[in-house]
Amino acid sequence: MPSITRRAALAGLTAAPLARPAIIHAQSTSKPVKIGLLSDMGGPYRDVGGPGNKVAAQLAIDDFGGSVLGRPIEILQADCQNKPDIAGAIAREWVDNGEVDVLADGAASSSSLAVLQVAREKNRIYLATGPASSDFTGKQCSPVSLHFSYDTYALAHGTGGMMTKSGGDSWFFITADYAFGYALERDTGAAVQAAGGKVLGAVRAPLGTADFSSYLIQAKASGAKVIGFANAGTDLQNCIKQAAEFGLTQGGTRMATLLMFITDVVSLGQKTCSGLSFTDSFYWGMTDATRAWSKRYMTHMSTPPGMLHAGNYCAAQHWLKAVKAAGSTDPAPVMAKMKATPINDFYNKNVQVREDGRVMHVMYLWEVKPAAEAKHEFDLCNLVATIPPDQAWRPLNEGGCPMVKI
Repeated sequence: MPSITRRAALAGLTAAPLARPAIIHAQSTSKPVKIGLLSDMGGPYRDVGGPGNKVAAQLAIDDFGGSVLGRPIEILQADCQNKPDIAGAIAREWVDNGEVDVLADGAASSSSLAVLQVAREKNRIYLATGPASSDFTGKQCSPVSLHFSYDTYALAHGTGGMMTKSGGDSWFFITADYAFGYALERDTGAAVQAAGGKVLGAVRAPLGTADFSSYLIQAKASGAKVIGFANAGTDLQNCIKQAAEFGLTQGGTRMATLLMFITDVVSLGQKTCSGLSFTDSFYWGMTDATRAWSKRYMTHMSTPPGMLHAGNYCAAQHWLKAVKAAGSTDPAPVMAKMKATPINDFYNKNVQVREDGRVMHVMYLWEVKPAAEAKHEFDLCNLVATIPPDQAWRPLNEGGCPMVKI
C-alpha cells in the first residue's frame, strides 16, 4: 500500500465540499460527540453517497435532539477518494487525535476495508454503510463493525436469481476491478448456478472507466443471454448508456443491473432505464413515512434519497440510541446495545442485528416503470417483490465469520 503523509491525509478533509464539521448549535461546554463519515465526494459514488450521506446523518442528529449524554453532536466528513491508503490514513488521524467517536460510510469496499482495519486496531466502532462486499459479515467480520443497507449476497440473490429463473440462464459479467466487483460477481455467479444457470465468462474494468466499448463487445460475443454489470455509480451509468448505443438488447440480450440506485435512474433518465430491475432495501416512495423523510432530505438535495442515504440515517440514529442506553461512547457496551436492540425508524420496523454484524433489513426488487406511467417527476419504480430477511441474506453458517460459533 502506498504511504501517505499526515499532511496529505489532512488535505483530504478540506479537498471536498462539506468536509468541515457540521456543528449542532447546542449550548454546552462538554466535548462534542463526533461522527466521522469517510465518503466519495467527487468520484463515481458521489451521487449515491457523498454529500447526501452527511445530510442524512444530520437529519438523524436533528431527530435525536442534537445532543447525547449532555454533549452536542457533530459530523466530520472527508473525501476518501475510494483509495484504501487515503481512507485508512484519515481514519487513523481522526482516531489518534480524538477527533471522532465513531466511523461511518467508507464508500468503496476497498477503501472501507482499510477503515475497518483501523477500527479493529484502535477499538473504534465502524458503521459500514457504503461498502457492498458481503465479506464484511463473512471473513472480514469484526466485533467493532456493523453492515447496513445491502451487500453483494442480497443483491445477487435478488436480481441474479430472479433473472435466471425467468429464462436468463447464461451470464457474462463486466466487473469493477476491485473488492466490491469481485464479491458481486462471485455472489451473483453462485446465485445463477444455484438457480440452474451458468456463467460463460467475465472481464474486469478499472474503477472510473469511461469507455466500455471493448468490454461490451466481449460480453456480446460470449453469446450470453444476460450481461451482468457488477459495478455501480457512473461506471454503471456508462455501461447502460453505451450498451444502448451499441444496440446490445436488440438481439434479445438482457442487461442485469446488479447495483443500481435511484440516483442512477434520475441521471440516466426514466426512458433509458425503463424495464431495468434492481434490488435494494429502500425506495423513497414506499410509504407515507419514507415520503415525509425524503421531503425533508430534498430541502437540501436536488434528487430523492437512495438506499445509502437512508442507511446513513439508520446507522447514525441506532448508534446514538445505543450510546444513550449505554451511558457511554465506549465501543463494547455500545456495540452490545446495538446488537441487542431492534432497529426502528422511518423505514425499518423491528429489524434485528445479527451476531456477525449483519443488519437484517427487508429487501425489495424494483422495476423502473415506463415514463408514460409516471404520475410526477420522481415516480420512477414499481415494486416487483418483497424479500424477507431470512431469504435475502446469506445464512449465518455460510459466511465464515470467525466470531460465529456454529
